Amino acid sequence: MSAQAIRLIVGLGNPGPKYVDTRHNAGFWFIDAVARRHGASLRNEAKFHGHLGRADIDGFDVRLLQPMTFMNRSGQSVSAVAGYFDIAAEQILVVHDELDLPPGPVRLKQGGGHAGHNGLRDIMSALGSRDFWRLRVGIDHPGDRNRVVDFVLDRPGKADFEAIGQALDDAESALGEILSGKFNRAMNRLHSSRS
Repeated sequence: MSAQAIRLIVGLGNPGPKYVDTRHNAGFWFIDAVARRHGASLRNEAKFHGHLGRADIDGFDVRLLQPMTFMNRSGQSVSAVAGYFDIAAEQILVVHDELDLPPGPVRLKQGGGHAGHNGLRDIMSALGSRDFWRLRVGIDHPGDRNRVVDFVLDRPGKADFEAIGQALDDAESALGEILSGKFNRAMNRLHSSRS
């Protein structure tokens, strides 16, 4: 068994029923799907400002986190969990919605900027690092930057919702490779599955 490369998977979103089906909550959808598939339960943990669970995925022990701080304060929750469990930035995978990709593709990368994503911006600030891994889930762009806020906080249409769901399935199928540090293999799988 190779060493475990990722110890914490964070799905970004906003708490509350108002936001459940909105594009900005694609990260939450992913965590919910992984927890269901692997029999993990998420519990509200006040000291971590989020819902935290633990799953065995292909023999790897991994924490699952949904920050309950609203998107622009996601770093508060991520840094609390990382600090408590002594998890380095490079051992964190953040799953988030991506405006620069159409619905369907999902991309894996390490580091980089936040591209205006408030959740990523706050995590970088709280961790003091941008070396964490990201799974970028395509949600499309409204075409006008002035419409972005309303767009990400709106529900996708049926076709887009299904395409995003397929992207999350694709991402889940690559989790074993991601957790074990076979990042190039995971990238090849994900980046060739849907363009």
